[in-house]
Amino acid sequence: MEEQNTNSTNSTGGNTENTVSVPPPVSAPPGGVKIVGVRFKRVGRIYYFDPAGLELELNDWVVVETARGLEVAHVAIAPKQILASEVEMPLKTVVRKAEPAEVQHSEEMEVKGKETLVECDKMVTRLNLPMKLLSAEYSLDGGHLTFFFSAAERVDFRELVRALAGRFKVRVELRQVGARDEAKICGGYGRCGRQLCCASFLSEFGPISIKMAKEQDLPLNPMKISGVCGRLLCCLAYEHAFYREMKGKMPKDGQIVTTPMGTARVVGNNSLKGTVVVELESQVTVELPLGDVKISDLPVVNKVENNNNGKEPEGLKENGIAEEEKGKS
Repeated sequence: MEEQNTNSTNSTGGNTENTVSVPPPVSAPPGGVKIVGVRFKRVGRIYYFDPAGLELELNDWVVVETARGLEVAHVAIAPKQILASEVEMPLKTVVRKAEPAEVQHSEEMEVKGKETLVECDKMVTRLNLPMKLLSAEYSLDGGHLTFFFSAAERVDFRELVRALAGRFKVRVELRQVGARDEAKICGGYGRCGRQLCCASFLSEFGPISIKMAKEQDLPLNPMKISGVCGRLLCCLAYEHAFYREMKGKMPKDGQIVTTPMGTARVVGNNSLKGTVVVELESQVTVELPLGDVKISDLPVVNKVENNNNGKEPEGLKENGIAEEEKGKS
């Protein structure tokens, strides 16, 4: 994820959620290490901390230290022992269990952030900046204010930062996020009619490629394989492993095969049903289970050509989708 990030004190970039301040990796001690996984948002990324001997359970509220100061988070992974090689050391420790008053204060700061966002939006309009504000978040102590926004290009918002710092009297930080993170923050519903995966259960974005759509025999139409964010649908990855496995078992189009009905030529297949569509010598087309089809030694004939002659369909490159063939997300 590419971000543009700045603030009144020149802080570094981060994700679309509270960023944990982690020192440069050092050699991990041999053996295991005890960790606890926490989330700052309901479907946010999980971060590992040292439980510091605290008796913590799933969904407990804790106070941890991040790059933005003290933050309230909830336990997503109960304390457990893992291999030291699986984490970057040293781990920051959980400060303490959060008191009910701290949890309530955190919720109040969340409401305050929404009110602040309205005021910031007025400043953006006044300064005529080409940016779309998405959310505003205060740290637990209220001394750090972070704004997330999207924009088609990099934005010079130095004047905005100065105005915000003067207006709210806190350390101000602005972070530019990509299209997929914008959809995660704003939420919404997909073409399936369900809440967006990124806003309901996906904590991290995985790489999605055009190859996944091709292996699932989906139409390479940008309108059909892209989500509300304009990028390839995250759900393309859900069944990709299954389709790839089945494709390896299925005979190719044009392949000569032996069936209980005689020699035939493959004209299609159905990976989900595990069936192969063949054309018999009598030119009758039938659909047979994969187990009834045996590949002969004869070469592939009359192979079905790609309708696009090896070229990407019109609209993929213009929408920035074709380039995800390389595994970009």
